Amino acid sequence: MEIFLDSALIEEIRAVKKLGLLDGITTNPTLLSKTGKPWKEAAKEILKEVPDKPVSLEVVATDFEGMVKEARELAKMGDNVVIKIPCTDEGIKAVKALSSEGIRTNVTLVFSSLQAMLAAKAGAAYVSPFIGRVDDIAYDGMLVVEEIVQMFNIYGFETRIIAASIRHVDHVRRCAQLGVDIATIPYKVIMQMFKHPLTDVGLKRFLEDAKKAGISIL
Repeated sequence: MEIFLDSALIEEIRAVKKLGLLDGITTNPTLLSKTGKPWKEAAKEILKEVPDKPVSLEVVATDFEGMVKEARELAKMGDNVVIKIPCTDEGIKAVKALSSEGIRTNVTLVFSSLQAMLAAKAGAAYVSPFIGRVDDIAYDGMLVVEEIVQMFNIYGFETRIIAASIRHVDHVRRCAQLGVDIATIPYKVIMQMFKHPLTDVGLKRFLEDAKKAGISIL
């Protein structure tokens, strides 16, 4: 499973990049606003930092013509730009048009397997089901992801699944078990994936025993 970072903060991007775990970036207007910079400046900084990884940038237009026009402009910012398009009827029309032009799209705000199917049929490169937000309305977000995985496997869709709105490490674990292509994960959750109390206890004991045995760092 590939790991995308769900962030527009350059410090977090560089930190995950140094770990050797960064396979891509997803952003949205909310995340870009948190940088405190003009959105285009923040986006260019990200694209410069990861020129060889897919970076999702989202349109803000909601009509077909506006989304297509905006997507074409965003695509000019870099060969690795992927255009995030909302899963609406106008959005799916835009995805179809853009895919015919060779512009990769990531259909966002997906909350059901049927929405994911429509995005795949329109030619989306990626589809992003939102796990946490589905959980928020007292339904199982992971069940939606499971349905999408099954559906895509049955019909052989080439659209890749990006599990989004990940809130905790168990979301990541369950996505990996389902064989999800990509999980886009907040920085905090990525760092939590390293943590286990038995690792801390074991390391402490090893260091204490090394000290008793006179073992030192070479």
